[in-house]
Amino acid sequence: MCEVLMLIICLALAFDFINGFHDTANAVATSLATGALTTRSAILLATTMNFLGALTFTEVALTIAESIVDTAVLFNNPKTILAALLAAIVWNLFTWFGGLPSSSSHALVGALTGATLAAAGLMGVNLAGLANIFQALVLSPLLAVTAGFTVMSIVFSLTRGRASSRLNRHFRHWQRLTAALQAFSHGTNDAQKTMGVITLALILTGYQQSFVVPLWVKILSALALALGTSCGGWRIIRTVGRGITHLDPPAGFAADMGSALVIFTATLLGLPVSTTHVISSSITGVGLTRGAKAVSWSTVARILLAWVFTLPATTVLGALFYIPWSLP
Repeated sequence: MCEVLMLIICLALAFDFINGFHDTANAVATSLATGALTTRSAILLATTMNFLGALTFTEVALTIAESIVDTAVLFNNPKTILAALLAAIVWNLFTWFGGLPSSSSHALVGALTGATLAAAGLMGVNLAGLANIFQALVLSPLLAVTAGFTVMSIVFSLTRGRASSRLNRHFRHWQRLTAALQAFSHGTNDAQKTMGVITLALILTGYQQSFVVPLWVKILSALALALGTSCGGWRIIRTVGRGITHLDPPAGFAADMGSALVIFTATLLGLPVSTTHVISSSITGVGLTRGAKAVSWSTVARILLAWVFTLPATTVLGALFYIPWSLP
């Protein structure tokens, strides 16, 4: 059992690392697109703020640990987590290679659900908790579109008639702050998913009885996410930063602010959301303030397809990865 637990911890940290470079675009894509930050300073900022955000909260981690599987049914069967992590990692690498800004949250939740269904059927799934998570994953992009549109509309109303060159200089300074806020909020939500998985593994293997995230789990998860962030995710940065709509410094500021507000609110409520889809949706909302033609709907359609297919695809993958361990 100890060997299985160690393997789960290693895979969870690998997932966290991949999540870091897969989702770097969330924090720095808009800043790079508008010239508010250089590549080196953007990655350094994202790495630092992701690390600090990851150490700050645990509500999302506890939701992952408590709300997806029935620990009583799966006790002494941590191989479900192994299968889920393998499935989520494979999906993240597949979508990263294709430059698709898919959701690590969707991937992990779907894979964990699929592996649990294969291991114990519906008895092993916490349906009420899973419904709350699905609700957050569905509503958060819609809220982010609204937030991005609203913040950009406020920016328009406050800056109408001012010289654009001077305005852009001011907003480049402000965008550095919103990029930091965006990276911090990303850390508060995304690293906690790994913390939750490791905590769940500790409970299923009997090494821990209560749903409390140990300090060493927080530190390792924060480090893995920060290291992954430092490696960058340039394929996805091109899609998010330049593929959805044209971003100038005021638009980049509004997109970062809108998405950070949604992510941080979800973190305070203990709800895991897709930071990738939240920032993409916020950028879409910003673009809509200039009319529907200002948005590249083909790019939005690609993101939407990834959003739709990630959950069912990873659910199937999670079940398939568990099957070999279920054989006598």
